[in-house]
Amino acid sequence: MSWDHVWIDVNIATMDPSSSVAYGAITDAAIAVKDGKIAWMGPRKEMPEFDVFEMPIYRGKGGWVTPGLIDAHTHLIFAGNRANEFEMRLKGASYEDIARAGGGIISTVKACREADEAELFELGRQRLNALAKEGVTTVEIKSGYGLDTQTEVKILKVARELGRNHHVDVKTTFLGAHAIPEEYKDTANSTARSDAYIDMVINDMLPAVIEQNLADAVDVFCENIAFNLEQTERVLTAAKQAGLDIKLHAEQLSNLGGSAMAARMGAKSVDHIEYLDEAGVIALSEHGTCATLLPGAYYFLRETQMPPIDLLRKHNVPMVVASDFNPGSSPICSTLLMLNMACTLFKLTPEEALKGVTINAAKALGIEANVGSLAAGMTADFCLWDISTPAQLAYSYGVNPCKDVVKNGVLVHQ
Repeated sequence: MSWDHVWIDVNIATMDPSSSVAYGAITDAAIAVKDGKIAWMGPRKEMPEFDVFEMPIYRGKGGWVTPGLIDAHTHLIFAGNRANEFEMRLKGASYEDIARAGGGIISTVKACREADEAELFELGRQRLNALAKEGVTTVEIKSGYGLDTQTEVKILKVARELGRNHHVDVKTTFLGAHAIPEEYKDTANSTARSDAYIDMVINDMLPAVIEQNLADAVDVFCENIAFNLEQTERVLTAAKQAGLDIKLHAEQLSNLGGSAMAARMGAKSVDHIEYLDEAGVIALSEHGTCATLLPGAYYFLRETQMPPIDLLRKHNVPMVVASDFNPGSSPICSTLLMLNMACTLFKLTPEEALKGVTINAAKALGIEANVGSLAAGMTADFCLWDISTPAQLAYSYGVNPCKDVVKNGVLVHQ
């Protein structure tokens, strides 16, 4: 057999959703890679004969191989930080106090509008490097901190550029309907002003994003403090008509019914979902929509309303785990920590958590045919971990057990 390289003395957590074995595990296994794909994988004793002098052979020393990790919900590109607001809250300041002082999302919007592409690229590169060291091979990056056409386009251009200049694949999501910018706020006529902003999102921002091929998907923050169901549906409809995937920030603070609506429209995922009810869960199940859990935001905001984990299990909804890395509600740039938080805060099993950053995360991004699980013919995106069981990835945090990363068949981190 002629392969590009071979991995032996490994155990494999294939994350095959059809497997009856925990983690889809294959012990005492081997993997052969050819032309960026997994050419063969299985028990070492069943491996076809090959010339050991023709190709590199990597020995895993009994470690575990998993699919490359996928962070399916981040706001990774932004300027500035909100550490001062963090301190203010701990000293008793309310959200209104912080907003009056120029804080909240508006402070990040101001910083992003003022930053140039080079600054945003360097900040994004540092954060992407941090995720890559933890075995992340695919990441989703949202806009949403521009709230005007020029800056939304700028953020998405930087995200695309990061994807072209880094081994981590970047999927981009246009989130122009993230919040109402200051220039559109009018307390005396708030609905009309937010409708006017949605008009700009649909008629100005979205065409500019599409013209430059800057987004793979479109997202909206559907909440009482952001955009209502009608406004959300307008944006998602425009996105679908343009051929883009859709997803939604929904049911984080209340149950407006956004998740069910998005599922009926064919959304890949609905995210946050702390207040999702059983009717909404059933809608996700019926339409194949993933539920993205964001334990970092739950932790940082000290929330008390848990997502409906038991209902998601009952109705077999794929659960995704993501960092939601952002400057306001989840300034935590670590996918591995999310595994631990998903188990300790949301009571996921380690296997459910690992599925949440592999096969289910791939489903949420529409890329599960190529990545997210390991099998012959799949893209060779995988990590070797110095662990004795896959549960160890969720069990402890602080010492990075990631030893090797293969991306598109190439060893990119050792």
